[in-house]
Amino acid sequence: MELPKRKIIRLQSYDYSQNGMYFVTICTQDRKNLYWRVGDGFPIPRLSITGKIVKQYIKKITGKYPNVYVDKFVIMPNHIHMIVAIDDRMGDPSPTLGSVMGWFKYQTTKEMNLIFDTQGTKRWQRSYFEHVIRNEKTYLEIWQYIDTNPLKWELDEYYITEN
Repeated sequence: MELPKRKIIRLQSYDYSQNGMYFVTICTQDRKNLYWRVGDGFPIPRLSITGKIVKQYIKKITGKYPNVYVDKFVIMPNHIHMIVAIDDRMGDPSPTLGSVMGWFKYQTTKEMNLIFDTQGTKRWQRSYFEHVIRNEKTYLEIWQYIDTNPLKWELDEYYITEN
């Protein structure tokens, strides 16, 4: 039986370790609502324990990768959006965006599974969505999208009412 071919979602021959800004979206496994506290209202939901773990590791990215920083982020119930910047002007080689996201997903999964004693449980969908931010107009549009995303949760493409 021939397996279906995965769609290539990265730009071919693009160096994802070069200086630049990237809009990244990562979804939970099966799009489960894990990161907001159940029953919290809008527009200011509170993070669940797992949401707080995600926030903690977003803030640790620069400590792990000095040439990388998260310029803006939002944690939604079942996904996160980030603007990730890679800046290697300090002379050190930069990691690829994929290795940064891989480290982030591994660390958050490990921490969640340790806290909840659920070793082996997948917490993230395979891969992630990224968009190379090429100009200031797009950057500002993405910034605003991240700012307003929680207010429009029920209209979001990732919206799921129950798990």
